[in-house]
Amino acid sequence: MTGGPASVDTGSFELTGVLDAAVLCLHGLTGTPYEVRTIGEACARRGISAFGPVLPGHGDTPEALRRVRSWRTWLDAARAHAQELRGRHSRVFAAGLSMGALLALALAAEDVFDALVVVGTPLKFPLGIRLVVPLVWRMRPFQPKSGGSDIQDAAARARHPSYPVLPLRSVSELMKLQRWVRTRLSRVRAPILVAHGALDQTASSADARAILEGVSSQEREFLSCSASGHVVPVDVDASLLAEAAASFLLRHIEVTQIAAPSGSNRTR
Repeated sequence: MTGGPASVDTGSFELTGVLDAAVLCLHGLTGTPYEVRTIGEACARRGISAFGPVLPGHGDTPEALRRVRSWRTWLDAARAHAQELRGRHSRVFAAGLSMGALLALALAAEDVFDALVVVGTPLKFPLGIRLVVPLVWRMRPFQPKSGGSDIQDAAARARHPSYPVLPLRSVSELMKLQRWVRTRLSRVRAPILVAHGALDQTASSADARAILEGVSSQEREFLSCSASGHVVPVDVDASLLAEAAASFLLRHIEVTQIAAPSGSNRTR
């Protein structure tokens, strides 16, 4: 795994809570579980067990990621992890960043989760990227990341472990996942917290609005992280996001056993 200091733990994590609930924490494309661990740790402090797996093609080399032939490989892996958690807990949640957020939404459309938190969700890339990447990925395997990861905190950006290049084949597969999620947003019914870095240069704030407007969840909340870029869980607003996510999920350990008021829709 390249990028970030050797002292940073890039592997899967499993944190045990005292409640009968667990959250599946899903990282982004070219990232590692490190970038969602702050959410997992906040949940574990509140009693919710947290599991952050390494998704296929990650935690190795950019070439390994490029060998992942289909976005369904990531989705199938996430689904298997969610099913394993469901076998051990009565409440299962998701917290996803970027690609991980797309995977969380895709599975939520299958009613896999009791509630979810999505962060920096790239629902649609600019038209130029959508037109060019499918045409060039075979001829141009990798695109260097200019300036490192989309993180405002300079120290956090320097230590952030991530592949230094984007395998364009993986970006092409990610766009297929985006299309899949966009056509199924209305099937998402679980309570949802949508968080977005105000300085995000990777995912548009319009994507966050589209998710809030597109899901069928009766309870939907929005959290703006005013000082952060794309990778909010390790950026300036990391603590704000982690505590908000843990508090949101904690409320839904019991709320699913109680009939919600008719027409409840809390968006802020």
